[in-house]
Amino acid sequence: MNILILTAATGGGHLRAARAVRSYVLENTDGSSVEVEDALKNIGAGVDKTICDGYRILATKAPALFGHFYRLSNRESSLSDIVWRFSSSHAKKLLPLIRSHRPDIIISTHPFVTEMVSYLKGEGLVTVPLICIMTDYGPHKAWIADHVDAYVVSNEDMVPKMEDMGVPNAKIYPFGIPVENVFFTKSDKEALQERLGLTPKLPVVLIMAGSFGVSKVLRIYRQISRSSAAFQIVVITGRNKRLYSIFQKKITESPKKTKLVFFTNEVENYMRAADLLVTKPGGLTVSEALACNIPMAVFDAIPGQEEDNADFLISHHMAVKLGENDDGGDVVGSLLKDSAELNGMRSSCEGFDKSHSAANILSLINILYENSKTRDENPEC
Repeated sequence: MNILILTAATGGGHLRAARAVRSYVLENTDGSSVEVEDALKNIGAGVDKTICDGYRILATKAPALFGHFYRLSNRESSLSDIVWRFSSSHAKKLLPLIRSHRPDIIISTHPFVTEMVSYLKGEGLVTVPLICIMTDYGPHKAWIADHVDAYVVSNEDMVPKMEDMGVPNAKIYPFGIPVENVFFTKSDKEALQERLGLTPKLPVVLIMAGSFGVSKVLRIYRQISRSSAAFQIVVITGRNKRLYSIFQKKITESPKKTKLVFFTNEVENYMRAADLLVTKPGGLTVSEALACNIPMAVFDAIPGQEEDNADFLISHHMAVKLGENDDGGDVVGSLLKDSAELNGMRSSCEGFDKSHSAANILSLINILYENSKTRDENPEC
């Protein structure tokens, strides 16, 4: 079976979900081919740059405007039609890529790509099943397309909302957002803390800082480090060299023991070693944290999908929200002092068990593939 996963780089989450599915399928099948391709880059550098840069600029430089369009396009069909017109006008540029892979199944992890493949199916140019994996915790009309065979969504709350958008219940599968299996691995917390150079038994606050603006993450760090509660801090800056350099100076002034980490392949281990994660609520970061059963303090949510993610976490007692005011240290400190509350949040994270997401997606792939073969062999059925 040939599986083609189409994605786009408007944020790392779409790519990480695609790679998680690819890893699982290759590890659990014999003879299957699974390829991940960036659809927008294949269409053309101009289109890719326009969409990716446009998203980044709006989301970071004009978040209020981005949120306004996000909400408006979820209500007004005229704005949703803009997405359809854009996608349909570029869809045929995907045909050479799709035909070169000769897929039996196509999976999309991006709304524009989903719309493009749906358009090609409607034109009869693509005939294989299309699975859409939605990478946030609230639905949006941009993801909904006429010729999608199955939607994999992050949680059960999304099902009735998508039905209200016209999606048949039989097409909605609340399997959860797929993440790499390493995030579900269990380990001894104290031994892990010691191996990572942390003080065992002293609570750990993990700050995933790479996606914040420099001034915002420094403010968060200062607020948290001034808390009177006893804990240590880990700051992961990712590949943000400027942020790492600034933090090298700041942590020497901090009253809290702080471990500074540049890019690491051990994010899952730092999550499992921590008691609380401070992060932006991106869909994949949230899913990876939930797989590690770590409560969150979310901050600086982009209006739109990240606000939806934050609302879902807070309403299900898996996160608290840090505001713009100087209250971050108080919120984090109070939570770490209240072991019953923190343990309750961790239990809620454990109860949100999506560890079988990738396995369920593979089963869905097999079902759609077999159904497609049956239709091809018996066109009158």
